[in-house]
Amino acid sequence: MAQKVSPSMQSLKSLPADYRFDGENSSFGLTNSSIPRQGGLRNGVSQADTAAGDSDDSPYSSRHGVSVEEQSLTDDVEPGAATMPLPQNDERRWSDTSAYARKKILQSWVQLPNGNWELGKILSTSGEESVISLPEGKVMKVISETLVPANPDILDGVDDLMQLSYLNEPSVLYNLNYRYNQDMIYTKAGPVLVAVNPFKEVPLYGNRYIEAYRKKSNESPHVYAIADTAIHEMIRDEVNQSIIIRFSLSYSGESGAGKTETAKIAMQYLAALGGGSGIEYEILKTNPILEAFGNAKTLRNDNSSRFGKLIEIHFSESGKISGAQVQTFLLEKSRVVQCAEGERSYHIFYQLCAGASPALREKLNLTSAHEYKYLGQSNCYSINGVDDAERFHSVKEALDIVHVSKEDQESVFAMLAAVLWLGNVSFTVIDNENHVEPVADESLLTVAKLIGCNINELKLSLSKRNMRVGKDTIVQKLTLPQAIDARDALAKSVYSCLFDWLVEQINESLAVGKRRTGRSISILDIYGFESFDKNSFEQFCINYANERLQQHFNRHLFKLEQEEYIQDGIDWTRVDFEDNQDCLSLFEKKPLGLLSLLDEESTFPNGTDLTLANKLKQHLHSNSCFRGDREKLFTVVHYAGEVTYDTTGFLEKNRDLLHLDSIQLLSSCSCHLPRAFASSMLIQSEKPVVGPLYKAGGADFQRLSVATKFKGQLFQLMQRLGNTTPHFIRCIKPNNVQSPGLYEQGLVLQQLRCCGVLEVVRISRSGFPTRVSHQKFARRYGFLLVENIADKDPLSVSVAILHQFNILPEMYQVGYTKLFFRTGQIGVLEDTRNRTLHGILRVQSSFRGYQARCHLKKLKMGISILQSFVRGDKVRKEFAELRRRHRAAATIQSQVKSKIARKQYKGITEASLVIQSAIRGWLVRRCSGDIGWLKSGGTKTNESGEVLVKASVLSDLQRRVLKSEAALREKEEENDILQQRLQQYENRWSEYETKMKSMEEIWQKQMRSLQSSLSIAKKSLAVEDSARNSDASVNASDATDWDSSSNQFKSQASNGGGGRQQQQPMSAGLSVIGRLAEEFEQRAQVFGDDAKFLVEVKSGQVEANLNPERELRRLKQMFETWKKDYGGRLRETKMILSKLGSEESGGSMEKVKRKWWGRRNSTRY
Repeated sequence: MAQKVSPSMQSLKSLPADYRFDGENSSFGLTNSSIPRQGGLRNGVSQADTAAGDSDDSPYSSRHGVSVEEQSLTDDVEPGAATMPLPQNDERRWSDTSAYARKKILQSWVQLPNGNWELGKILSTSGEESVISLPEGKVMKVISETLVPANPDILDGVDDLMQLSYLNEPSVLYNLNYRYNQDMIYTKAGPVLVAVNPFKEVPLYGNRYIEAYRKKSNESPHVYAIADTAIHEMIRDEVNQSIIIRFSLSYSGESGAGKTETAKIAMQYLAALGGGSGIEYEILKTNPILEAFGNAKTLRNDNSSRFGKLIEIHFSESGKISGAQVQTFLLEKSRVVQCAEGERSYHIFYQLCAGASPALREKLNLTSAHEYKYLGQSNCYSINGVDDAERFHSVKEALDIVHVSKEDQESVFAMLAAVLWLGNVSFTVIDNENHVEPVADESLLTVAKLIGCNINELKLSLSKRNMRVGKDTIVQKLTLPQAIDARDALAKSVYSCLFDWLVEQINESLAVGKRRTGRSISILDIYGFESFDKNSFEQFCINYANERLQQHFNRHLFKLEQEEYIQDGIDWTRVDFEDNQDCLSLFEKKPLGLLSLLDEESTFPNGTDLTLANKLKQHLHSNSCFRGDREKLFTVVHYAGEVTYDTTGFLEKNRDLLHLDSIQLLSSCSCHLPRAFASSMLIQSEKPVVGPLYKAGGADFQRLSVATKFKGQLFQLMQRLGNTTPHFIRCIKPNNVQSPGLYEQGLVLQQLRCCGVLEVVRISRSGFPTRVSHQKFARRYGFLLVENIADKDPLSVSVAILHQFNILPEMYQVGYTKLFFRTGQIGVLEDTRNRTLHGILRVQSSFRGYQARCHLKKLKMGISILQSFVRGDKVRKEFAELRRRHRAAATIQSQVKSKIARKQYKGITEASLVIQSAIRGWLVRRCSGDIGWLKSGGTKTNESGEVLVKASVLSDLQRRVLKSEAALREKEEENDILQQRLQQYENRWSEYETKMKSMEEIWQKQMRSLQSSLSIAKKSLAVEDSARNSDASVNASDATDWDSSSNQFKSQASNGGGGRQQQQPMSAGLSVIGRLAEEFEQRAQVFGDDAKFLVEVKSGQVEANLNPERELRRLKQMFETWKKDYGGRLRETKMILSKLGSEESGGSMEKVKRKWWGRRNSTRY
């Protein structure tokens, strides 16, 4: 059967007949392909570099572009340049490519003094030197061996690095830069996806792209493509998958290469393909929670993950998401209490301070972020373009979605506020030995309130420590540094336990339960290799984890693959790569490994960071991956480079001890979360402490060291990943300033070297990535053979299939147990298999359709006959019943109609008789005057003697009678309505009379009260006036008796003037009282007349065009207003009279006034 050969196969037909893939001089090594970072243009590249560059110019490596390359560059060849034929032996083929490149290829890469690569055009070559022209117009002379061949322009921006004719570092750098400038941030490197962080929004995501990759209509490299491959391989092979997202190294700080965003993009695609149950939405909503509590702003990344996480998404048998589980690694707890300048602590603290509601703020006693010492030590409170308040609301929404109750959410926020207030707790020295105790200020009170503990117990746990020596307990007071350490340890432990508790709640919400099928896809988002100016315990653990992951990467892509080729007897050119087993042994070796020595030193109470450094230098100085430096420093040679660590803080961070006093404090809290934290800490305690640490008064329970626990988690992770089919995504950071469009060659090249992209491409291009066992291959494709294969073994069947479909020998190799195919070859067989199965299904469907139609036709005929009999019988029965009912109805109708007719006839007859009698009587009375005349024979009579009346007169009389009866009925109805209205009016009038009487009685009472008050006031004032007049006369007579005759007139005048001065205010008071009495009488008369008038209008005695109810309300309001004003004026008069009375000595009069005004005040209006 003739098959259409792909272009890649066509290019392979031009290979030499004696070419084999077992050449000894075609090894690709990392050391041979490395390009020096510095050096001159003449001496900057070694001979090994030339060999590496030349070795890439092999006939096989250029299979995708040899003919295109030669065709595109024919016009650029210099007139005097001769074309070099391909050598005929292996050694000559591999060694002569440099001369071929110099004479045939005009464009080459040259390394500049700054280490960057520049594309130049060769102008001439003379001996070992070449003249090259750079794009800026510069011309320079370089050593020909330092030139690296460049790919033709047609290969610019290829989406798979395997398609490059010349696979070298500058070509890979240029290809990534070319695609990066066009916002094509994803590039394939064999089985590895390289993702370059754009530091901006790119239009590569959304439902449209998800649908395109789901339908295979878009084949460009993408995270969606990796996720799609993973889910399809999981369903097809029934093997768990894993997507490992890593960043290679970070010499400038944390990565910032986009690992977290890449993980979220992969989860979005899996949720879109496996969604439907609703749990996928909960899985996506875990990202805001984990980012808020586990991410922070650092100097190089605004959203740096300070922990590692593995999200294991489980699928049902139908391929739908059935649940998930989240596992976290090594949260950076020290960031809670200490941040570098320009960095931030975890996002959730700032989000809580910015987005908490007023009620929550009041409950937690929250203030702004800069008021807290833990947050203020870095002088960085916000991130450009990020709204912390909005993010806080997103976190609350996500907590609702993962079923964290409102009460638990408030408890979580209370724990966060408690951590912040712990940082504000201060201490005061209490004795000469610098012992301290916490200051009982707002901070300490707030912490005790938030965690629900007694403030005295909190003060004791922060200032004292109970130590057990034998059977005795000794209380030790803490100094200021010890107290600060105890406070910070409590804050870190509370936050770490809170983070673990949230992860547990998320896992409970996403639990699979009975829906578990064993199929899962794990997404690993873990920190990259880190190297700072000062590297501490966190970098030590992070880089150890990266060494383990790098070994997993090497084993999967290098070790296992090459070992499998050797075990199956495949002709294979071994690819050298850098193995990091020595570095891993340095960490894990027992008893003299880094981790073992660290744990050993942590158990000694007198151990210090300096003794740890000395012990490491003493025992590990002979290891090639270890180098001891001055004081507390030591250097480890990692796969990504050398890192110098400072042992300061190593022991404390590795012990991570929270004293038993603090644990007991948490267990005694009234809030449930601190109690849960204490219980979790006690559960993690492995065994009682014995030996020196116990005797020195350490904690009663010793937890596993951080390094040991992290090592155990890492081994479990490696075991889990080892049982899955991995898919690798390498995230590349193009620059350190997070600027879009900026591409730093040195930084990118360093990352590519560390992640081994070039080696991956080489081994994939020259290897056999697709492998199938003989049994599976024969079972899957055996039905495609023309001849019978029932009596043949699987190997013979497999070989027959390959020959039948004309698969080129260069495209596969037959191993002992498996068939090995190059990239794309299995796709030809899959396409043929799918077409054949599709044709078989079409034939089967057509035949089954014909059979079904025949059977359906027979069924229809039988059903039609059966239905005809059934329907006929049914119709006949229905017709008989209908006829019987029709006859019965006709009989009943006839009887009813006859009865109705008789009744109507009888009524009409009786009415006619009445009308006739009335008419006849009227006619008789009308014609009574003509009786004599009628008797004389003037009127015609019938035989019976009745008077004959005309028919027109009779009909007119009948109409008049009917009209009179109708009018009578209408009048009766109107009379009934009028009687009802009259009754309503009478009822309302009685109500109004009752109300008016009650109002009149109230007014009369109030009037009587005012009148009595005024009369009493008049009497009292009259009595006072008479008393004053008598006193004045007596005083005047006395003065006349004892004054001399010369002064008599003056004395009388003065006394008479004083009496008048006293009488004037009293007369004024009497006048005021008189006016008030007159006003009262006038107002009483007016209000009485108005009320009486309204009563008469209401009763109908007087006609007036007004609404008595509205006027009555208005009159009442006027009366209340006047009464209030009148009462005020009475009070003023009282005050004036009281003042006048106080100036006099009349005690009896004062009693009279008090008695009267007391009665006045007791009177109720």
